[in-house]
Amino acid sequence: MHFKFTTSGESHGKALIAIVEGVPAGLTIDIDPIDHELWRRQQGYGRGGRMKIETDTVEILSGVRHGKALGSPIALMIKNDDFVHWEEVMSSEALEVEPRNPRIVTRPRPGHADLAGGQKYQTRDLRDILERASARETAARVACGAIARQLLAAFGIDVRSHVIQLGGVPETPITATFDQVAAIPKDTPLNCADDDAQQLMIAAIDAAKADGDTLGGIYEVIARGLPVGLGSHTSWEDKLDGRIAHAIMSIHATKAVEIGEGVANAERPGSKVHDEIVHDGSSFSRATNRAGGLEGGITNGEELRVRGYMKPIATLRKALQSVDIDTKDASDAAFERSDITAVPAAGVIGEAMLAIVIANAMREKFGGDSFGEMKRNFVSYVDSVSQF
Repeated sequence: MHFKFTTSGESHGKALIAIVEGVPAGLTIDIDPIDHELWRRQQGYGRGGRMKIETDTVEILSGVRHGKALGSPIALMIKNDDFVHWEEVMSSEALEVEPRNPRIVTRPRPGHADLAGGQKYQTRDLRDILERASARETAARVACGAIARQLLAAFGIDVRSHVIQLGGVPETPITATFDQVAAIPKDTPLNCADDDAQQLMIAAIDAAKADGDTLGGIYEVIARGLPVGLGSHTSWEDKLDGRIAHAIMSIHATKAVEIGEGVANAERPGSKVHDEIVHDGSSFSRATNRAGGLEGGITNGEELRVRGYMKPIATLRKALQSVDIDTKDASDAAFERSDITAVPAAGVIGEAMLAIVIANAMREKFGGDSFGEMKRNFVSYVDSVSQF
C-alpha cells in the first residue's frame, strides 16, 4: 500500500487539482487544517502581490464521506481567484480572436525553466512553460501534505519547520529544539525561532526590495514521534533518506538538501560524528542526533531533521540580461509578479513533502485497508520493538 499524490493546474488557470491515493478508510479528514496549511503557505515577510489576490481554500470533490476517508482516491480543488483576469489568455478552448493583451512571453528569465522548457517542448510562447513551472503548484502539494499530516497525527507524529538563515543572516544557521520551533507564534513574520536574527532578516529583505533583488535561505523541517524502522537498507530506492532528498529537492528553488548535520559531518572525524547508543533500562536511544534521525536509510526513533537550501527567486524586478527567442536580440528578462523571498513558505511546503514521504513509509510498513487495521498493525509492531 502506498500513499501518493499527483497535481494538475497552471498558475493562472481555473484551479489547481490534486488526487491523493492510499488514505486508509475510516481516517477522519478535517477540511479546516487543510485550509490552515494553505494559509500558512501564503504568509511571510517579503511575499509578493499574488498573496493579496488569492485566499486559498480547498474543496474536497470525492473520496470523503461524512468526514471520513472512503479508502478511494481523494480529489481536491483549489480555485485560482485571479483567473477572472486571465480567462482569455488561459482559455482551454481555441479562440477565434486573439486577446487584446495575449501576454506572450519571449524573454526567458535566467534561473527559471522558461528557456530550457521552451526548447524541450518546442513552444514559441514561454508562458506555456512558466504557468506550470510556477511555484503556485505547491499550493496543491500543501493540501495533499495536510491530509498526510492528519494520518501521521493519528499515530502521534508531528511535523514542523522554521527558517534558520535568510540572505546569509545570521552567518551561522540557527539551531533550535523541536519545542522552541513549536512555540514560534503563528503571526511571526518569518517563522524564525530567534527574534533578533529575524529582525536582521527583515532588514535584509527591505534592502533587497529597494535594490530590485531577491533572497534565498535555509529552512529546516523536523518530524517528531517517528517509530524505529521506517525505510530500509535493502535497496537504494527504499532508503528513506534518498526518498526525502527527492521530495525536498523537488520543491521550487530548493537546490540542496541536508539531513541532520550532514554538511558539517563531512569535515569532522568519525568520533565527532556518529551518535553513541545508550539504553535507559527500557529502550535504546542516541546520546546525540547528528545523523538527523536516520541510519542506513532507516528511522532510528530520534527526531528526523531535514534542511532545504533555497536559491533566490529567479524573477527579479531589476531584470537580468536575457535574449528574445524570436529576434535573438539581447533583452531584459521578462518580469512576472514575484516575491522578494519565500523561504518561510518553502518551509511549509517542506513540511508537506516530508509528511507525504513519511505517510508513504507508514503505509508501506503497516498496510491496512482501514485505519483501524493499520493502527492495530502499528501497535503490534511498536510493542515488538519495545521488547527488543
